[in-house]
Amino acid sequence: MEKHLKVSAIKDGTVIDHIPTKALFKVIKILKLEDCSQMVTFGNNLDSRAMGTKAIIKIANRYFADDEVNRIALVAPNAKLNTIRDYEVVEKRVVEIPKNIKGIVHCFNPKCITNAESIITRFEVLSDKPIELKCFYCEKITGENEMLFF
Repeated sequence: MEKHLKVSAIKDGTVIDHIPTKALFKVIKILKLEDCSQMVTFGNNLDSRAMGTKAIIKIANRYFADDEVNRIALVAPNAKLNTIRDYEVVEKRVVEIPKNIKGIVHCFNPKCITNAESIITRFEVLSDKPIELKCFYCEKITGENEMLFF
């Protein structure tokens, strides 16, 4: 059986793999990849034995900080990050939803103090399927469909 790449390789950067197809454009948006000056390649509805179909994003010359990885985890909790150097995978990492989230998501409650004053949001993750975040300040629950990212 002949094997060929549907998405070309990158020399250095990050590959985000195993993104659910419905989450691809959310990942692009929360990472602000539309403003990225480096080469960004993405594919959607690619065949996957584990998922049926999946999405993938390749970003040349860019690596992600922990807060960016946490953003990915909130919309694509089973995604995998592959760090690429000189066309080789040097690190593989499965994203994980942390127990606490700081400064990534707005509180869903319009009356929360974080929406009125300059206070960094803090949430406890109550559930990862579906994602539910409990605000540290007002204790309201924000679900995955209500999440608005900074």
